Amino acid sequence: MNSTPGATVHTATAAERGHLVELRGLERHFGEVKALDGLDLTLTPGEMVVLLGPSGCGKTTALRILAGLDRPDAGQVLVAGKDLTSVPANRRDMGMVFQAYSLFPHLTVVENVAFGLKLRGRRKAARKQRAGDMLDLVGLGAHHDRYPWQLSGGQQQRVALARALAFEPSVLLLDEPLSALDAKVRVQLRDEIRRVQQEVGATTLFVTHDQEEALAVADRVGVMNAGRLEQLATPADLYGRPATPFVGQFVGLSNRVPVDRNGESVRVLGRLLPVLPGSVAGHGDALVRPECLDVTAQPDGGAVVVNVAFLGSISRVTCRLADDTEVVAQLPSAQAAHLRPGERVEVTVSDAPVMVLPSSAAPERAAVV
Repeated sequence: MNSTPGATVHTATAAERGHLVELRGLERHFGEVKALDGLDLTLTPGEMVVLLGPSGCGKTTALRILAGLDRPDAGQVLVAGKDLTSVPANRRDMGMVFQAYSLFPHLTVVENVAFGLKLRGRRKAARKQRAGDMLDLVGLGAHHDRYPWQLSGGQQQRVALARALAFEPSVLLLDEPLSALDAKVRVQLRDEIRRVQQEVGATTLFVTHDQEEALAVADRVGVMNAGRLEQLATPADLYGRPATPFVGQFVGLSNRVPVDRNGESVRVLGRLLPVLPGSVAGHGDALVRPECLDVTAQPDGGAVVVNVAFLGSISRVTCRLADDTEVVAQLPSAQAAHLRPGERVEVTVSDAPVMVLPSSAAPERAAVV
């Protein structure tokens, strides 16, 4: 058995392994609460889609319905063109990794990974070979004889991933699999999950509330709010061109700068910027990303430094503008090191498009639990 971390295992390409997944008009009610409100979502073969949203937005409900662990009140679930809406979970050929590792404590690592293959009637030698290959794939080939209690949390989650992939599922489902881990391990394992997913080519639905996690691993990210899909886009498009006010406020950090919109552009900090679809006309607040702002020391500048927060390679500089609006700029720490609270500065903005919201708008909240 090859024990090299990340050892290459012969796997099919995404086009060969992945299946088309379609969620059509899904509705789900819990009493008077509408958890899903006509959800339409398509995953292309071999694609990883991450559903992102606040608690209660409906993302986990969607995943459970796809897994067969819950039934929709209306709508369809199709995989490779087959309607699985009424098919029980154990006949859906889907691998699932939960937040809790759910490993059998009395079985060794290799026995845990091979468990699903045993239920499917695979011969012992074939089970052992396949389980060993999957452990090699997740970098745990040298740990096959250990028990779950002898592993770290990150290693246990790798075992859970290997087990989910062992029987070559048509669809891989990940239900906040990293939320129980510490920050450093979470970053390492999310990258490992992405590598493994690309290597095996399984169509994957990943549910998380962690924005950084979603943007780092997804082919496309779907932002959900109150049971509806607000936007489905690549991470770059989602971040740079939010389609709705909710997405603009929810994804990433933004400053709210008072502006008056006239036509298809708006003047922000003295610069005319294009506005994104969905922006309001007239008086409102432009959402400006911290990295789109620059701060330079200037004795007669129109802003004052309030605070400088060092974050390693970058620093966040809070400034108070002439109208008392406070904005945060994200700068290289080498540049921010020369700035001091109370110092007068000039704040300028890049030419990235902005979304304009009503000035009185408060961040929207998800309405379902």
